[in-house]
Amino acid sequence: MDDWNPEQLSSSAQAAAKAPEPSSIFASSYQYCSRILRQRFIGCIPSLSNLNLPEKITFLEKISTLYKRRIIPSTSRRKRGTCLPLPLPSASLEPFTQTSETSRVYDVLGDIVEHTFFNLHSVQKNLHFWEARAEGSTSNKVYFMVFERGPLAFLDGSAQLLHDYVFHGTGMQQVSSSASVHISERISVLTSLRYSLATFLAQVYVEVEKSREQILKEPGKSMAALLGTINGLFLSLEAAIGHFSATRQIGSSVDGSYSSPLMFETLPDVNQESSQWTDCEIRDAINLIYLNLNKLDVYLSLLVAKHQKPRTMTRHWMRYTVGAVGISLFSVWLVGHSRLAGSPDIDNWIRDAKASVTDFLNHHVEQPLIAIRDELFETFRKRHKGVMELEEVQLTSNSLHRMLLAFSENTKGQKFPENASDQEMLEIVMGRYELELMHPIQNLLGGELARAMLIQIQKLKLDIETAMLELNQILRANEINFAILAALPAFFLSLVVLMLLRAWVKQDTRAQGKGKIARVQRRLLIVEVEKKIVQFQSCIDQGLEKDGQCMYGLILYTLDRLYRAVERHAKATGEWQSLREDINNLAKPNLVTIEKLRVTSRMAHMYDCLLPSMRH
Repeated sequence: MDDWNPEQLSSSAQAAAKAPEPSSIFASSYQYCSRILRQRFIGCIPSLSNLNLPEKITFLEKISTLYKRRIIPSTSRRKRGTCLPLPLPSASLEPFTQTSETSRVYDVLGDIVEHTFFNLHSVQKNLHFWEARAEGSTSNKVYFMVFERGPLAFLDGSAQLLHDYVFHGTGMQQVSSSASVHISERISVLTSLRYSLATFLAQVYVEVEKSREQILKEPGKSMAALLGTINGLFLSLEAAIGHFSATRQIGSSVDGSYSSPLMFETLPDVNQESSQWTDCEIRDAINLIYLNLNKLDVYLSLLVAKHQKPRTMTRHWMRYTVGAVGISLFSVWLVGHSRLAGSPDIDNWIRDAKASVTDFLNHHVEQPLIAIRDELFETFRKRHKGVMELEEVQLTSNSLHRMLLAFSENTKGQKFPENASDQEMLEIVMGRYELELMHPIQNLLGGELARAMLIQIQKLKLDIETAMLELNQILRANEINFAILAALPAFFLSLVVLMLLRAWVKQDTRAQGKGKIARVQRRLLIVEVEKKIVQFQSCIDQGLEKDGQCMYGLILYTLDRLYRAVERHAKATGEWQSLREDINNLAKPNLVTIEKLRVTSRMAHMYDCLLPSMRH
């Protein structure tokens, strides 16, 4: 069989697309230049010739779409991102490792699922934004219409508010009604897109599940049937979402015109009837599926872009404007105090700030650290000095003991032992002192009064030296504490800076993060899976097959997000193999609902990466 080129299958559509009707000379010149540049660039890069994009898509959009969405049909394997795997047995890949064309079937199936997850996520995050705005109060809707859609919308909304208030007295009712229409139109389109994409994802997953056993038994025949079925699913998706370009309401709030109608290529009938395809036929079919997948991505990217949430810069334009004005005024003021204006103010401020910082570091960082260092490395020298001071106190004590011993022996007229207690001898001294005080003048000159007083002075000296020694020991023991107290301001300042830096680094609230918020996000994903499983069973019980397929597709999408979020953390804790098996079991279409709910309950209570944070 001769090779067939997918670009020749829709020649009539391409011919129609090549006849644009410019509305002005400028538009005509732009389209002509864009077409010339595109043709020359495509001639230099052969891989672009297979994209077959509509003429209304500009040259730059085509290049950005190609590299942004990474749709590059190639016969070689390429590494895809981490996503929920298809239900293909690992052994099924082994018989085809020697055949490049058949192995590409698994690549194209993985690419279909990966890009469907990507498109679903793009639709879902924008839908969540509009649903949150729809649940807001009237004042919130008015605030969005006036302040969060850019400066032009601010002028239009303010003018409409003033007009309605002055001439109709309705205040915010008209703006709130416009906001409701604005939001509901986008919710309607995005909800329909999510429904169709989730149904398509569920159908692909179910078809692969049905073919997994047949692939092992009859690979050639199963490949042909699977590729034909996948192509049919693309045509069903075209019928579901291809009408958006023709159903735009009159007076729609969506800016710009809709993209061209979505038209997929189809496999030739002769190939679909064949039970065993050749490698050439498989290669052509795979290229055609890649072409359809690229068309779908381009169509969805343009359609979602017209219904997406406003950019962050647009929503916070007033805040950024005020910030820019403030920075401008500050810059003017700064220039007025700089050398450019002949003013030394900035130099003086810098000098004073440098001196203050140096003084702070000297008193609260350098000197306390030096004191701690000296205390730690000069301990032995200081202890030696303390021993000498203790000997001095001991000398005073020995002198007092000898004085007491001599006084007691003279007073009592008997010999006292050398180890006599100072307290006993001091009692003798005090008793003699009391008697001598009865005749102080006489005893001062000829008695023992003067000697008793000198002994008491020696005792007072000993007490003072002992107290000073103890106080010195206390101060030396607390030198490190005093140095640490002096360094506390710098320590607390460094701690605050580190906490702020840590909070700034770990401000990521995505489910892939490590903090408490990330754990909450991962547990919410399990809750979302449980809710979707219950809704799926409810649709099956009511006989709503299409709604059931949509719910099953949303289950797969939520499981994909959970799969991406927990992989790194589960590998770090050694739980990945078991957790991956549980996630794959939840994705099986034939597993009963009660078993899936048991799996989700076990996941929420057993795996460390899904447990709530223990820190409060």
